[in-house]
Amino acid sequence: MVSLKTIAQKCGVSTATVSKALNDQKDISEETKKRIRKTAEALGYFPNAAARALKTNRSYNIGVLFEEEAGRGLTHEYFSGVLNGLKVQAEKLGYDITFINTCFENRKMSYYEHCRYRNFEGVAIVCADHNDPDVLELMNGDLPVVTIDYVYHNCTAISSNNIQGMESLVKYIYRQGHRKIAYIHGQDSSYVTKDRLASFYRTVDELGLRIPDTYVRTADYLETKEAARQTRELLNLEEPPTCIIYPDDTSLIGGRNVIIEMGLRIPGDISVAGYDGTRMSQLLHPKLTTIKQDTELIGSEAATRLIGAIEKPRTTLVERVVIEGTLIPGQSVGWIET
Repeated sequence: MVSLKTIAQKCGVSTATVSKALNDQKDISEETKKRIRKTAEALGYFPNAAARALKTNRSYNIGVLFEEEAGRGLTHEYFSGVLNGLKVQAEKLGYDITFINTCFENRKMSYYEHCRYRNFEGVAIVCADHNDPDVLELMNGDLPVVTIDYVYHNCTAISSNNIQGMESLVKYIYRQGHRKIAYIHGQDSSYVTKDRLASFYRTVDELGLRIPDTYVRTADYLETKEAARQTRELLNLEEPPTCIIYPDDTSLIGGRNVIIEMGLRIPGDISVAGYDGTRMSQLLHPKLTTIKQDTELIGSEAATRLIGAIEKPRTTLVERVVIEGTLIPGQSVGWIET
């Protein structure tokens, strides 16, 4: 590890002079500063993080709350994309990220206490139960906070445009001739579900479609078993739908398996559409019709807005930032005569 002493010896100055130059103090000439900085860079010098924190009272560290209820953890394709976008952008802006937890040396602590213990400068809530008192304490605390896919009155929120995404998907299915469109949506408590479901009803109403209540059902995100059960019930209705929209591309696989078991063809006998635009969705045959969410940009925007709030708190506004998705037509929604 390159030290200040090494740089001082190389430049023929004192360690105090090196320290002043690297900290841009005014009692050192610009020429000397440039020479010392150039030498430090050539030697691969990095300031000691602990020493910098003591001197500046800053950690340059962001806490990330990620409590993913489906049990997929970092293998969850949507959230892994968001987290990667957040990490890459935070690092570009000179910050590290650390996951928040509630245990330290076998002692239970709240999320907020852990943030204070680690001296985090801000928090990104990527996935969590927003009704949890510990999460509410965090959102109502004195640290800058951004949320992903959840709107809270005093936090900047970054989300995919679920309203436009669902509208685009339904209208595409309608243009393919479908009038009997079913929607298996995610859990009712999800903010994402509320946006998508409201957009679904609004769009079918705009198109003049009458969708029976039996066509709208619930299955948790990424839950293939419940999606399979709901698919079977839909297909056994006296007047089944011609197209089924699923909560996401993964849960759709449960429905797809049932369709195959029943001897039906996609899209010849029944059309299906997913959501998220995962890599897997484009490997299936036929390729899925879905909405691709720009997870990397969602994460990147979260990092940018959070660090902006950390560094310029007096000019920061609470915002809702919406990231557009993209319709992928695929081949799983067929054309039918109307």
